[in-house]
Amino acid sequence: MPVSPAMAEDLAAAVRALYDDAELVLLERLRRALEEGIESPLWAEIKLRSIGDLRQAVEEVTRALQSDAGGSVAEALVTAYDRGRQAAVAELGALDVGREAQARRVLPNAPAVDRLAASWAADTRPLYARVTRAVLDFFRDTITRVSAGTLLGTMTRRQASQQALDRFARRGITGFTDRAGRNWDMASYAEMAVRSVTARAAVEGHVDALAEVGVGLVIVSDAPLECPLCARWEGEVLALAGPPGPRTVRAEHATQNAGLFRLRARIVPVHIVGTLEEARAAGLFHPNCRHSLSAYLPGVTTRPPHHATPGTTYEDTQRQRAIERHIRAWKRRQAAALDDQARRAAGAKVRAWQAAMREHVAAHPALRRKPQREQITSAR
Repeated sequence: MPVSPAMAEDLAAAVRALYDDAELVLLERLRRALEEGIESPLWAEIKLRSIGDLRQAVEEVTRALQSDAGGSVAEALVTAYDRGRQAAVAELGALDVGREAQARRVLPNAPAVDRLAASWAADTRPLYARVTRAVLDFFRDTITRVSAGTLLGTMTRRQASQQALDRFARRGITGFTDRAGRNWDMASYAEMAVRSVTARAAVEGHVDALAEVGVGLVIVSDAPLECPLCARWEGEVLALAGPPGPRTVRAEHATQNAGLFRLRARIVPVHIVGTLEEARAAGLFHPNCRHSLSAYLPGVTTRPPHHATPGTTYEDTQRQRAIERHIRAWKRRQAAALDDQARRAAGAKVRAWQAAMREHVAAHPALRRKPQREQITSAR
């Protein structure tokens, strides 16, 4: 069976839930810290003296998160790598090489898994220090803004605090930048990193199993609603090794090789557009990529059929992602509400964006709603 990033999607979702829960816990700690003693005339002075307690609470949450996430990612990588290997075995099961691959079934490649785990750790290590800094900076800034607002008589401390919490809840803990320079909130950044590394583990498990039995070519699927990064690789053959760039090679037919009564194997031309590593470096198998990869057997494998999606475009899928972000943001604001009025107002916005999602999906039959992507707790 083909391998794709979707094969490890459930693993990434489980890790994302840890970050979502941590963000909600931090939001609750902030809400309580701001609300406590809010009617006291010495509120600002008391809050500034309590920063040390808040720092300790935030660091406890981030330490627990780092430990839980590290263990979950390590387990996810082993599972993803093994899924990739077994996909290769299933894919080649009808051929002699498939039976050979099954006979060679081994434990996940420890060096490959360790390397991917180290890559994930390096990408997310700055995240934990940033969480503490972001929460404390927000707390100090809010105290200053709230104090100024109440001195001017424009709003009460409760109103000003709620306004600040709303802004924080809408954005989430932000400031995380990936290698491409894109900005993310904490949970989305963590999920992106996990999806990337588990997808790579699944692909590497698949590729390693193919390489062990001498299969050196793979073909990319033709996925519906593809993004511009992946379109150029659709339905194309890639080499697992060798020089980058396109070339045509002459390969033995996968099932009509020279045998006891044949003097020569049948040779077929195969056009290769580049290497798998080259395609991945150019964006293939990015997070949320819909493409899959399967073994290419010369003379046997055919180009995949094109999947038409009339009435729906890649931009429509991005609009769906945007609506999901709005739903999650308003749910965070609902969780950060200091009173019933603010909670009801945020709930109304949640329902409005959920209605927008229903309308969008109904207007584009090729799209499927994913309720788990609209949650902000471990239910995701």
